[in-house]
Amino acid sequence: MKLFRILGWSLLVLFTIFSILGGIFLFTKGFYELSVTLFALIFLIDFFIINRNAYPYRYMIPALILLFILVLYPIAFTIRTAFTNYGTGHISTRQEVIERLLVDPIYTYVVEDGKQFSYSIYVRYEGTRPTQEFKIILNDGNDTFIARDYKVLKSEAGSIILAEADLIKLNESGLRVERQEGRIEFIFDAGKIFKYFYSPDDPETTINEDFFRYQILFPVLSKIEFVDSAQNRFAIRQFEDGTFRLVQINHLYKLGLAEVIEKGKSIVKVVLINTKTGKPLIEENGTIYDINEKGERFAVAGYISGYGLKNFTRIFTDPTISGPFARIFVWNFTWAALSVLFTFVIGLSLALVLNNPNLRGRTIYRSLLIIPWAIPAFISVLVWKNGFFNETYGILNKFIITGLFGREPIRWFNDPFWAKVAVLTVNTWLGFPYMMVVSLGALQSIPEDYYEAAAIDGATKWQRFWKITFPLLMTTVAPLLVGSFAFNFNNFVNIYLLTGGGPAMPNTTTPAGATDILISYTYKLAFEGGRGQDFGFASAISILIFLIVGSLSFINFKLSGSFEEVNR
Repeated sequence: MKLFRILGWSLLVLFTIFSILGGIFLFTKGFYELSVTLFALIFLIDFFIINRNAYPYRYMIPALILLFILVLYPIAFTIRTAFTNYGTGHISTRQEVIERLLVDPIYTYVVEDGKQFSYSIYVRYEGTRPTQEFKIILNDGNDTFIARDYKVLKSEAGSIILAEADLIKLNESGLRVERQEGRIEFIFDAGKIFKYFYSPDDPETTINEDFFRYQILFPVLSKIEFVDSAQNRFAIRQFEDGTFRLVQINHLYKLGLAEVIEKGKSIVKVVLINTKTGKPLIEENGTIYDINEKGERFAVAGYISGYGLKNFTRIFTDPTISGPFARIFVWNFTWAALSVLFTFVIGLSLALVLNNPNLRGRTIYRSLLIIPWAIPAFISVLVWKNGFFNETYGILNKFIITGLFGREPIRWFNDPFWAKVAVLTVNTWLGFPYMMVVSLGALQSIPEDYYEAAAIDGATKWQRFWKITFPLLMTTVAPLLVGSFAFNFNNFVNIYLLTGGGPAMPNTTTPAGATDILISYTYKLAFEGGRGQDFGFASAISILIFLIVGSLSFINFKLSGSFEEVNR
């Protein structure tokens, strides 16, 4: 028993140490919300285990982990993102962007009148199969050089971004080579043999060009910069004629001191400088701008930065956003309210019929009417979309609208009004069985004595319904109606599968559609925006949705509490 206790405490100590190290690592990488969530979780877990008075809470640890990781952290991350410009063009941190501008081969240029080399590639073979292990020999017309083994300076997700190799004269390298007919044919290095494989100047090696390009050049060699004794840099670059030449290059940007204006004051700070123009780059609102030779400013890169309340104010101040947002907002309320109304009215009506003990075959009717609820929603939506609402082959247009009445086919998905009718129809079809089952259960819980007493007093069926059935029914159903409203307010699946939020609204810079609700609009902004993804703006709308649904649910629960008076 003592051994198990020692083992348990040892595991707890190890868990705490590794978790703290993981939290520190996350914090240093900029995942502040996740690291804080992890630290709080570690503290609570250790407290529940160490403190004897908190013993009952130990059984809550699995639920606590899920609560923190799956609920609290996403909420914190969404709130943080809403106050940033996080999105397309602003995915990385400032440090990551600056590092890329300084080291990425994309941000280099060929030096005019710079030195050029001819080069030959030598690879190591395994049997008759060439490998990706290579050596490169360079010649400038006067001397022959060989590159030392490269060292990786910057990599990302296992891919090389920048590597560097020193150039030394071949006769000073200490490597043994073997020549045939005046050409170096083999290189011997530490027991490995590298055989002549490819040179762009040798037509005989054209057969090996594909292997060279796709196994050596693109993944590795194009990322290597060769440095000579004078610290000049050389790299392989592709020219307009399609050839790959080894030329002298220079990095377009470097860090340096420059005088800049910030908040109306002139200060000297470390900034990025364009090595061709000598001008410092400009940073505004998370975007780095360069200035060309004509004095025109253009964006070079962007990074995640604080955006303040701009994502929220855009909703109300930008006409191209506020107009569509207001229409989506109104439709969202209409959609949720009508969905609840239609499903409840139809479900209650069917429940009243099925609750009649004199109705024969009630079990069969109940089984049939519950089918729309039993079938997965996405299957039903696709059946309605392609089987009923298809403008050419759908049952409604082909056999009823055109065939029976001889009218023009209804443009179900291209006309805003009919698109809204379509989504409400499908949502009613999917939702009424739930309301029918709930209402049927509530009706069966009402004592028959109430109806007998009302009948003796001379009450009609309508009076009994409005004075007895409906108030007692709402005691049970009202909270469920509130939940149904909240569900339909964020009912993304039905809208997205049926209409995709369309048809598109005119005169808007965001991907807004006539049947979009706030959650589908948010999804489009985050993942399908025509100008790229905008996670910051989408997060701001998500917070608004949460506040709206939370407030309405609170108000509705307060109002629905009045039905509880019936039971008192």
